[in-house]
Amino acid sequence: MTSSPGLFALALSRLLVFLPRSWVRWTGSLLGVFWFDVLRLRRKTMIEHLDIAFPEKDRAWKTRTARRSLRNFTAGFAEFFALPAIDDAWVERNARIEGMEHLVEAKKKNKGVYLLSLHMGSYDVAASLMPMRGHETVLITKFFKNKRLNDLWFSIRGARGMKFIEPHGEKTAFDILKAIKRNAGVIFVLDQFMGKPYGIATRFFGRETGTAYGLALFVLKTGSPVVPVYSVQGGDGRLRLIFEPEIPVSSLISDDKDESIRRLTQKFNDVIESIVRRYPEEWLWLHRRWKTFE
Repeated sequence: MTSSPGLFALALSRLLVFLPRSWVRWTGSLLGVFWFDVLRLRRKTMIEHLDIAFPEKDRAWKTRTARRSLRNFTAGFAEFFALPAIDDAWVERNARIEGMEHLVEAKKKNKGVYLLSLHMGSYDVAASLMPMRGHETVLITKFFKNKRLNDLWFSIRGARGMKFIEPHGEKTAFDILKAIKRNAGVIFVLDQFMGKPYGIATRFFGRETGTAYGLALFVLKTGSPVVPVYSVQGGDGRLRLIFEPEIPVSSLISDDKDESIRRLTQKFNDVIESIVRRYPEEWLWLHRRWKTFE
């Protein structure tokens, strides 16, 4: 971070780490309130998505959930800029890791671990807790075309040891397999729409949509375990990073490769849906998850 924007980002991160986490999140959440209640940008879209997922809920609940979702999103965005200065003392004060034993047990197989995740909570900060605890972690994520923006953004995201792989690059498969061979954790974020050629038709909250099937392909190739991981805000004001038990997949795999891919991808969708159902105010309802799959 030797450029002027980089030095500013570093100074900002040190200020944000110094401040109480509740202040940082409250300040960031004000942008969400302004966005939802004043600008009203994509407010209707968010509520329409909640209509699909929770038809049994009334309009007041959906409006409240959409507002909280957007507040959590902008609060997490503010907290993101603290990443370069986050240290073990900050983690001790402000975070709690639950279910880490599921990651540890999966890594004992020495096949690497696929980490199934979604856009929920302060996901960049939470994900960085893994490399901070000594677990090599690689996130599959899109890069920006603008080099300066990309360099700045990923210098912040990677400040605590997170590594990155572009999803559709020439060396993507090679880099993922290399990480798995090192027994690293590779994060696949599968909660967004993906059409052809990288997606297949699946169902999410009972409605057809498209989901990337890359994770299923790699599971078939390597036989590595899949462990769900996500973050939410705890009632005590701390960030919770949660690992769930390894997803059993053997019964979903057969000699029919296409059918195995379909079953696996649907299973991953189902796991994500179950998490969203438990924490609807934490998920990013802004995203158009239910586009027509073509």
